[in-house]
Amino acid sequence: MFFAKPDIYKACGLYNLKHLISIIVLIFLIIIGVKNTKIKKKEDITKIIKIFTIIVWLLEIIKIIFNLFIGNINNVNTYVPLYYCSILLYAGILSGFTKGKLKKIGDIFLATGGLFAGICFLISPGTSLGIYPLFHFISFQSLFYHAVMIYLGVINIKYNYIDVKVKDFKYYAVFFAIICVFAYIVNINFRGNLMFINNGFGLFTIFEKIFGQYYCLMMIIGQMTIPFFLGLLINHSICSFLKYMIE
Repeated sequence: MFFAKPDIYKACGLYNLKHLISIIVLIFLIIIGVKNTKIKKKEDITKIIKIFTIIVWLLEIIKIIFNLFIGNINNVNTYVPLYYCSILLYAGILSGFTKGKLKKIGDIFLATGGLFAGICFLISPGTSLGIYPLFHFISFQSLFYHAVMIYLGVINIKYNYIDVKVKDFKYYAVFFAIICVFAYIVNINFRGNLMFINNGFGLFTIFEKIFGQYYCLMMIIGQMTIPFFLGLLINHSICSFLKYMIE
């Protein structure tokens, strides 16, 4: 079952008991992870980011190999890591392995957009549990991956790794725009829908109907702004809550 093809076993599904249990377990593990993370200096967080970046990349590579092995080579949507949540892979490299403004770009995503995306996935993990059973590699990889997004975001806030300001939006926007350019190029040449910017998918079909020919532009602008500012709001809310608890 762990590496079975789609449709062989019944999918876990969404908003049922299995989904609820997986969310509860994941939240519990995140809390335990944050609580047991001991940080003495900021370099310790950098080391943690490096370790988890390597782990998520290894799991992503296995995911790519799995999708190619089951015959999805003509469906770039299943294995090319150019979705919003995939940005963690690149942000982790920038945050953990570079310096200066490049590092800041990675740090800002982890503290805002990454945290927001991880939380959204817990609410609706439509790309994994809706297709595969709970005890499948893809489900495990997705759950672990998004738990890492939340975990890194929370420890970033807890230990004041980076103090994100509204003006830092420019770093996030440029980074996101570059990802979108690559996604658009792949979509046009290989009939993909990476970042969901070419065609509506799931809930996004509503926006496709509303914006029509401007869907692509509006989708890019929406993902370029909403996750950052909501992530920033979550960031500051958690920060205020932690300060209140300490006082």
